[in-house]
Amino acid sequence: MKTKPSAAALEKAATERILIIDGAMGTMIQKRKPTEETYRGKRFKDWPMDVKGNNDLLVLTQPGMIREIHGEYLEAGADIIETNTFNAQVISMADYGMEELAYEMNVEAAKIARQAADKWMLKTPDKPRFVAGAVGPTNRTASISPKVNDPGFRNVDFDELRAAYKEQVLGLIEGGADIILIETIFDTLNAKAAGFATLEAFEEKGVRLPIMLSGTITDRSGRTLSGQTAEAFWYSLRHLKPFSVGLNCALGAELMRPYLADLSHIADVRISAYPNAGLPNAMGEYDETPHDMACQIEPWAKDGIVNIVGGCCGSTPDHIRDVAEHVAKYKPRAIPKIEPKMRLSGLEPFVAG
Repeated sequence: MKTKPSAAALEKAATERILIIDGAMGTMIQKRKPTEETYRGKRFKDWPMDVKGNNDLLVLTQPGMIREIHGEYLEAGADIIETNTFNAQVISMADYGMEELAYEMNVEAAKIARQAADKWMLKTPDKPRFVAGAVGPTNRTASISPKVNDPGFRNVDFDELRAAYKEQVLGLIEGGADIILIETIFDTLNAKAAGFATLEAFEEKGVRLPIMLSGTITDRSGRTLSGQTAEAFWYSLRHLKPFSVGLNCALGAELMRPYLADLSHIADVRISAYPNAGLPNAMGEYDETPHDMACQIEPWAKDGIVNIVGGCCGSTPDHIRDVAEHVAKYKPRAIPKIEPKMRLSGLEPFVAG
């Protein structure tokens, strides 16, 4: 199975410096105050359902807007930009009756990001830029019942998730993604389906891309929504042999550190972290300034626990610019050699010996 030339460039860049991943796409879209008509464009003018809020649709109706946002993050110093495909699979698109558009969305989103990245690589040939195909968690969970009075009920199963994710990843590969980023993982079973589907897509396309995994610790309990600690989460997914593992979303930088430190000690791959710009205020908005966020992330770099940093909800190109400036002087975390042992996971980790 072949690898893309960008995989070697990514490995090289990651040994030389702490890489910067971009910030929030949704935040930048909402700053533009799109209307129902903005989302519909000409193509979906007569669509029978409301589509406002379907950010993934904008790659088809407003590609210039998405390309512009990618450019702002690249200008701010991002090495890795994420495709606008967080919900671009048939399960989430069912909310808008747009299941049949999922594959096209992924292809076009990857092409738009690819164009933006290639444009900036011409400007800075000594600083390669990479496109991460964003694979979100869907709006369903395979491990938890959505019905309080029926704990055995599930509204999605592994095979449904696997099929949805495979279609998504095939589209991202076709569109030119360099990386597959399985992110905002709140249910490890969903992520296992995504990982399995990604490997299937690699086999079908005859190519292997680096995989990034990014989980979400939902609160101060230090666990994902499906109940795992950060260590157990890693042991559940390390068989995918990812390029990196890390955390994003849910927490601001201040609260994320202890869980990143745990991963840093046990994972023999690179560590990524892109926190929210603090916690949301009473209006659901994020108040943390670029300087404050950067000052909280800098100690991670100084203490050698990260390889890739950026921002999630509420972050902007200004946040990414400040983060990039604050971590530029530090070396990336050295990947530790982990002694071979039997490592198992339920909600808690178990290490034999």
